[in-house]
Order: sequence, then structure tokens, then C-alpha cells
Amino acid sequence: MNPVRKKSPQGDWSTAPGRAFSYGMNLDDPIQQLKSVGPKNVARLGRLGIKTIRHLLWHLPIRYEDYSVVTPMAHIEAGQKVTVQGEVVKISSRYIFPRRMTVVNAIVEDDSGAVRAVWFNQPYIANTLAEGSKVSLAGKATLDAKGVYLSSPTYEKISETYTGNLTHTGRLVPIYPETEGVTSKYLRFLIQPLIDGLKLPDPLPGSIRKELNLPSLTEAIKTIHFPTETRETELAKERLAFDELLLFQLKALLERRKYNQLKSTPIAFDQGYIKTLLTKFPFELTKDQKVAAWEILKDLERSYPMNRLLEGDVGSGKTAVALVAAAQVAQKKVQTALLAPTEVLAVQHFKTLNQLIGTIPLTIGVLTSTVAHINKETLSKMDFKKRTLAGEIDIIIGTQAILQKDVCFNHLGLVIIDEQHRFGIDQRATLAKGGRSQFDSVPHLLSMTATPIPRTLALTIFGDLDISIIKEKPKDRKKIITEIVSPSQRSRAHQFIRQEIGRGRQVFVICPRIENQTEFKMKPGKVGSQMKLAWADVKAVQEEYRKLKEEVFPDLRIAMLHGKMKPKEKQQVMREFKDGWHDILVATSVVEVGVDVPNASIMVIEGAERFGLAQLHQFRGRVGRAEHQSHCLLFPTSGDAHHNQRLKALVLSDDGFSLAEKDMALRGPGEFFGIKQSGMPDLAMAALANIELIKKARFQARLILKSDSRLEQYPLLRQHLERFQALRHFE
Repeated sequence: MNPVRKKSPQGDWSTAPGRAFSYGMNLDDPIQQLKSVGPKNVARLGRLGIKTIRHLLWHLPIRYEDYSVVTPMAHIEAGQKVTVQGEVVKISSRYIFPRRMTVVNAIVEDDSGAVRAVWFNQPYIANTLAEGSKVSLAGKATLDAKGVYLSSPTYEKISETYTGNLTHTGRLVPIYPETEGVTSKYLRFLIQPLIDGLKLPDPLPGSIRKELNLPSLTEAIKTIHFPTETRETELAKERLAFDELLLFQLKALLERRKYNQLKSTPIAFDQGYIKTLLTKFPFELTKDQKVAAWEILKDLERSYPMNRLLEGDVGSGKTAVALVAAAQVAQKKVQTALLAPTEVLAVQHFKTLNQLIGTIPLTIGVLTSTVAHINKETLSKMDFKKRTLAGEIDIIIGTQAILQKDVCFNHLGLVIIDEQHRFGIDQRATLAKGGRSQFDSVPHLLSMTATPIPRTLALTIFGDLDISIIKEKPKDRKKIITEIVSPSQRSRAHQFIRQEIGRGRQVFVICPRIENQTEFKMKPGKVGSQMKLAWADVKAVQEEYRKLKEEVFPDLRIAMLHGKMKPKEKQQVMREFKDGWHDILVATSVVEVGVDVPNASIMVIEGAERFGLAQLHQFRGRVGRAEHQSHCLLFPTSGDAHHNQRLKALVLSDDGFSLAEKDMALRGPGEFFGIKQSGMPDLAMAALANIELIKKARFQARLILKSDSRLEQYPLLRQHLERFQALRHFE
């Protein structure tokens, strides 16, 4: 079958970067170039992200159905998935009026016997499979009162010149991500003709392919769509994953090189000052905090900007380490900006730093859309901005408010970004370029995250960053007691919660995110689907709030927090909860609950099995912030053994990094990141569990750039990298 609707006007396929076919097509041609893609299917394919021929070829199978063995009809047993081949000896169609359903029945016969095949609401099949035609059927054998039959099997006609090469039956059959109106059969129908004439330009140098024993790009794409045996697919996946990982590593190394060529203000490490500073703290830094502080302070001495990620478990003391760096910068008459994702967290950082500095002579300010404070002084935003420009504020804490055009620094030397994934690239770049400072130098950059990241992820995603890790918890922190609460134990748990509130403590209740997988499958990308899910989350919180307020704890003070509330409303609720006006706060998982509430001693997580281990650990870390013994109560919705195995890992361990590794191993990297993660292809995502492949990609990237930093000898690889950089980024 000729797949081309019209010929592309571009040049010879064998030399052009996008050329992959001998009959005039280009990889970047729109999908409607194919004969069988009309306007309706263009829209449907678009929901799967398929807009070009390249997108179609890289829309990879998620699994394979093994229909490679042809079973004699006399040997079929109920429950089997089988392929049968024979002649249609009888076929009929009838319409069942009360049920408004068309049923097609066929009898297919081979040398050993015959079998029924039944299709529902596909009347055209009666005309497609005429009596006397040879067919191959693949599907599940089902048993009814009349015997064994095939229910809605996949079918394809066998021609007189049949040589054993089929697309939908009689082989390992690829199953793809689907959407409404786009089935795997339709996708196979589109892809198979493209595969037959495929010859892809290969961006990976032949020497690397040979050294790593990887197939060519053409072989990998052909094999991954239509393999002859299962083990072939693993090598094809490894090749495609390696390509993506190599591009990630090249991008990271080039970004690091570019960053190292920038000019920054060197901040001399004054060990005497830092030792004196640490004696003023109300506690002693842990060993991990001291090591992280040392690494940051040594980075600050360079004449090119620091680019470091500070990873620290919840409650590990990242803020104290950040203060050490900011204090050293301030001693050199240079400013620090600390960017927080929410106003509540910005104010919290402001209060925390003011408590830490004690008598240390530092001027700390906070600027948000509603507040402007310097140490204990409240002032107008205009005065705050004037004093910032004059260099009178050492540490400026804020939300996006400090990114406004009228906020100018005197000499910005250090930018600290808390939970950098919460900010867009342009927002981060504004500060990373020095904000609006009177000096031309680029500030040093310190990013902080409370999300423990598995080593394999960090190597790949943050390859352009240096990484400091704080694993130790402060010595005075008590271990949070974590328990799985079965449905039969709920009343006892509620009594315990009431007792704790009676002692003056407070409680978080987190409701599970409602992820309607059917809606994602049937209508991905449709306008409003994400909005519907968000409102489903709100309804879950509202229902839990109503139940607790009216049925379980009618005498207690209960507040509700969800993502559809206005920012001011959310801030007010959090402020009131922190100030002790509410006993229980019921919230969605997507709402920022990272505010430090030392009086909260119980974290209740409804539908706990719906969260990953890393996220559960994050929630747990919101309690246990003071001297009170704290508890985390996991309320699963079922007693599923697999789920409970995961939850038991949380009960046994309070090490966020080991839990993150286990989380990725159990759920896979894609689930670790969650549905909204963008920027990393599925195959590269899956390969993040393969640290050896990551190491190989990083090693080869270093070798390539060492010999040719501009990739002039690798034009195809350079073009792929340029496309990759344009399309892939992490938020």
C-alpha cells in the first residue's frame, strides 16, 4: 500500500536530515500526508501528540500481545488468547432492536475443526469477510451455552500470495497508547507501510553503535513496532533510550560549560566569621549540614557562578545552610535574593531566618503582593524597593513580587530558589541573570528541594548542577510513628486524634487526588478534562470535610483548603491554622501544605495507596517539627497486599532518599514524577532505572564534546540536540 497522499517538495531522502523514505516523504511532514488520515483523524491523533510522521513513528508500543503461535481450532480452550487461521464458511448479521445492537456471527473452519467468531456493533464486517475468504483471527476464547467462541477478535484477510507476514495477528502484536477513535489496530495500519520503506538518517556515530553493540536507528524503530521475538524489543528500547539519555547529557554538559564561562562576583570564604556565626545559632549544625555549607562556601569563591542543588529531606535544615551562605555574602556587602513559591512560605522563611540570626547584624526583608517587612519593621513597598536599590537589605525574600520590573538590586551576588520546579524557566532566568542589578556579573545560584531525588534521576535531569545532600535530621527530632490503619481500626484512630487535640495538638488530613484514568484514556488533551479532575479533587475534600465536621468531630474546629480557593483565602486559612484557630485542616494533595506548623502532631492520609512513597514521606514530614511525639496515620481504601507492601516500607523507614529509590523501583520513573511531568520521553524515563546506561551516555557525551565541542563533525547529532533543546525542558 502506498502511504503517501502527496509528495513533499523537499530534497533527496538519503541526505536530508528529515528524509526517511524513498517515495518522497519527510519525517516532519504533517500526518495528514497519509492517505488514511482525514480531518477527523487528524484531530484524534493530535490528542495523542501525533502531528507529524516523526511523531507517529515515535509513538511506541506500551506492550505486545503474543499471537505468534497459530492454534488449530480443535485445540482452542476457553480463556486462551489465540490466533487461528482458516476459511469463512458462514457469516451473518442481525440487529437486536430492544438493545439497539448489531451482532455479526461467523463460522471459520480449518483442517482440524471450526470455531464461532462474534462481533458487536461492527456490521461492516459481514461485508468485509465474505464467505469463502481466508482470514486470520486473534483474540480471547470465551465459553457460553453454545460452546467456545472468539469474542470480537482482531481480523485480517489472508491473500492468495500470503507468506506469513501479518500485521494484526499471527505475530507479536504491538499495543499502543490509544484515545477515543484511535485504536491500536488503526495505528498499526498507519505504521506498517511506513516501516516497510524506512531508512532513517542515524545521528549516533557508527563507532559508538559498534562499541555499545546497539542497532541502527532504522533497525530499532522497525523492531520496536513489529518484533519477531520479545528479546529483540529490549535491545531496540535500549538504543532509543540511549539516544534520549545522550541528548540529556550533552545538553547538561554544554549548559555547565556555558555557565562556567560567565562572570560572577567571587565571595571569599572567611572561616573565622563563619565559625563565629555558627556559635550564634540556637543549635549545632549536623555533619551533613556542615559538609553542604562547606561545599557552597567554596563554590562562592569562584569567579564564575555557582550552580548547585541542595537536596534535603523534610526538616533536615536546608534553610540554616542557606543562611550561612547568605550571611557570608552579606559580609562582603553583596545581596542575596531568596525566591519562595508562595507568600505563606516566603513569610515563613522570613520568620525562620529572623529567629536564627538572633544578635547577628543582618538586615532581612520580605516582599510579597501584600506585605513588605524589614526585620521587625513594616514599611511601604516603595520604601522597601528604595532600600533594596540602595543596598540596605542584605537578604531579600519574596515571591514573584521580587521579579517585577521596578524591583532593582544594588549588587545581587546570590540567588536561592526554594523548590525550583515550582517556577517557570523565564522566572528563574530573570534572577539567574542578576535580576535588575547595577552590576553586570551573574549571581551565584543555589536551588533547594525537599523532594529526595534518586541518584539516577539526579545524574540525568540535574547533570548541569553540583549537588549537596542533607540526610541527617536534627538531633532533637523524634521519629514520627507511622501506622497503617485498616477500616476496622478507624474508630480507634478517631479516638486517638480526639485525645491529641485535647492535649492541644493539631491535625492535617490529606485527601487523595482523584485521577480518573478512564477520562485520561478516552479524552486526553480535551479542553476541560484537567479542570474536571481538579474539581473532583475539591469534591473529595469537601466530602471529607463535611463527614468530619458533621459526623466524626462535630464539636471540633475544622477548616478546609483546596486548589480552587483564591490565594488570599488559602493564605488566611493556613495562617489561622498555624496560629491555632483550627484543630483540623482538611486539604488536597496539590495544595501547598509545607508551612511549618510546630503544633501539628498528626498527619492523616486518606487513600494512602494512591500516593507514591516519596509523596507520602513529604506529607509525613509536615508533622514532627517540634518536641511533641508525632504520628502519621495511613488510611488505605483497600487491603490490597501490593499496596500494603508499599505502605509498610514507609512504616519501616524514615529515610526519604531510600524511599525515593524504592518508590522509583516499585512504580517506575514515570509514576514517580506523576502525570504532569513533561520534558522526558517515556523510554528515557524507563531507562532511569538503568544507571549503567546513564553512565555510558554520560561517558560518550564527554568524549564527543572533548573532541568536538561544537559538534561540527556530528551534524545530525547537532540537529537532534537543537530539536531536543527546543522541545524538552523541566519545570
